[in-house]
Amino acid sequence: MKTICLYFEIHQIIHLKRYRFFDIGTDHYYYDDYENERSISDIASRSYMPALETLLTMIKENEGYFKVAFSLSGVGMEQLEMHAPQVLAKLQELNETGCVEFLAEPYSHGLSSLANEESFADDVKKQAAKVEEYFGKKPTVLRNSSLIYSDDIGCQAAQMGFEGMLTEGAKHVLGWKSPHYVYNCNIAPNLKLLLRDVELSDDISLRFNNTEWEGYPLFADTYINRIASLPEEEQIINIFMELSALGIAQPLSSNILDFIKALPACARAKGITFSTPTEICRCTKSVGALDVPDTLSWVDEERDVSCWLGNAMQREAFNKLYSVADRVRIARDPRVCQDWDYLQASNNFRFMTTKPSNVGLDRGIYSNSFDAFTNYMNILGDFINRVNSLYPEEIDNEELNGLLTTIKNQGDEIEMKDKEIIRLKTKLEKMQANEEKLKAKAAKPAAAPKKRATRKKATDNPAEEA
Repeated sequence: MKTICLYFEIHQIIHLKRYRFFDIGTDHYYYDDYENERSISDIASRSYMPALETLLTMIKENEGYFKVAFSLSGVGMEQLEMHAPQVLAKLQELNETGCVEFLAEPYSHGLSSLANEESFADDVKKQAAKVEEYFGKKPTVLRNSSLIYSDDIGCQAAQMGFEGMLTEGAKHVLGWKSPHYVYNCNIAPNLKLLLRDVELSDDISLRFNNTEWEGYPLFADTYINRIASLPEEEQIINIFMELSALGIAQPLSSNILDFIKALPACARAKGITFSTPTEICRCTKSVGALDVPDTLSWVDEERDVSCWLGNAMQREAFNKLYSVADRVRIARDPRVCQDWDYLQASNNFRFMTTKPSNVGLDRGIYSNSFDAFTNYMNILGDFINRVNSLYPEEIDNEELNGLLTTIKNQGDEIEMKDKEIIRLKTKLEKMQANEEKLKAKAAKPAAAPKKRATRKKATDNPAEEA
């Protein structure tokens, strides 16, 4: 029986402000708060809320038949907390239906998996903890930023305990193989791989409203019929996209939500079900290993990482940023770590690309790739100066780790002693109070014994009485 795995990504760009060379050392705040609030409020009203409301209605109307998965970057969740908490509330309402799965991904939506294993592990664990805090369940399937994957990344995901991972069904990786099966990591067989169907996903997210596309207009029954007509043995249909495709990339006026809402009824008529990634990983056997020695992603025609690291500017910024990765991770300074999350976000490097793209690239405040590079490097220069001022370069990472561990242990010891002092003080106060009560009792004069009243025996003889 064929099953559809429908997954949506939710991530919000953190917009950087104009930052000049002369701001280095004087201004340590790097963000355009107005644009951040404006952009996420706009996306929430035009896309997230109507899309999530539609998905909730679909779940309720289909009584456990329709299922969907989401992943949220940590920085995106922070923006939603500040500017659009109604989106998180709606996601929690969806979660209560039991038909939704939330996946793990890097907190920063960054490229740490390409640079530093420890930073990548920390990034994922931090996001997974936030997801568990909101939705009450620890993620069991990982989705890397932009579906970035390689054999080495898959091996690390398996070591972190994940059951499965999502990635791109790229032609140069699959060759003659189909994306409609479950595969496993080449060097970690226990990690299942779910591959995105590029054509079926992009028909919705990229082409749905394109009047020049030969498949326009696309109807739900036509779409499901294409899935049903696939060879019988091809049973896993993975349709992955950004949630903003519903309302932003494909405007609501295109009737995109009506199309999505009609899918369950059409699928049910063809005997096609819906499943979450974990359900598929647990119920479906792998047909074999997928060999991915080089990194792939879901971006551009090449399906690689060249849109982030394809030119010298991008590589210089990337290497400069991750040159302090170990020190930031070791130090755990809250303000530095927050800036670290925001500066890692992949869009910062995407803005520097010089590649042509079949998907329109909005560079925001930047006029060109060099402008984006210059602004980012100014901010990065100030950030690295802050890290080095807190933790001087002459102290190597091992020594710094030892010093901070010693400080932490001493702090923990002091905290334990403070708690013991408080406990002893409380105990002493109780003893003193009891002592005062005993003294007060001893000082109180003894009360005189009460005389017992006696009754005279009544007799009938008055002489006897005399």
